[in-house]
Amino acid sequence: MPTAIDGPRLAPRDGQPPRKLVILLHGYGSNGDDLIGLAQHWAPHLPHVQWVSPNAPDPVPGAPNGYQWFPISQLDPERIQRGAEEAAPIVDSFISQELARYRLQPQDLVLCGFSQGCMLSLHSGLRREQQVGGILGFSGALPGGEKLKDEMRTKPPIMLVHGDRDDVLPLPFMLDAAQAICAAGHGAEFHISQGVPHSIGPDGLDLGLDFLKSVFAGRYI
Repeated sequence: MPTAIDGPRLAPRDGQPPRKLVILLHGYGSNGDDLIGLAQHWAPHLPHVQWVSPNAPDPVPGAPNGYQWFPISQLDPERIQRGAEEAAPIVDSFISQELARYRLQPQDLVLCGFSQGCMLSLHSGLRREQQVGGILGFSGALPGGEKLKDEMRTKPPIMLVHGDRDDVLPLPFMLDAAQAICAAGHGAEFHISQGVPHSIGPDGLDLGLDFLKSVFAGRYI
């Protein structure tokens, strides 16, 4: 059985049962409380959405209240790929659990990840049997891009946003991800945030909201 995870939740603003779901996957050394802030920013514009921001399964040594999806000390592509493959069953199980919890269909879900959470969103979202509604990734990368063509099972809409001043995961990681997705036979929209480091700028917040609105309105179908 995959490790059970959970974290903060934000219920739909309209007080009704959720019609859509966003799962937020945080970055290395962060936690669900941090990324639920995105939900608090977007929720007033999407009152029918349930937001869930689980903590990754493993604590980060020396980082109080910091968690990791997999250990990472260097940006070694092989270690990133191996870590994503090992963490994917935990994320996949959580996705299935939450869809069942709220009685929603895969197309009602957007996976939204930051940094390491973006890696897991792309890795898991593109390999699930049933297509999710969309994948929104900030300041991340694509693990195992060369294997994607053989392993990709669905082609959901993808939006990638990355700052050009990111010195944690430099911009080429996002450009390589978009190129690998294209080479695998799919495609991704992407945006470069000018002057933004390893974080999400105001333009990224706005683009993320537009993407969520478009996916949930069915405009990508």
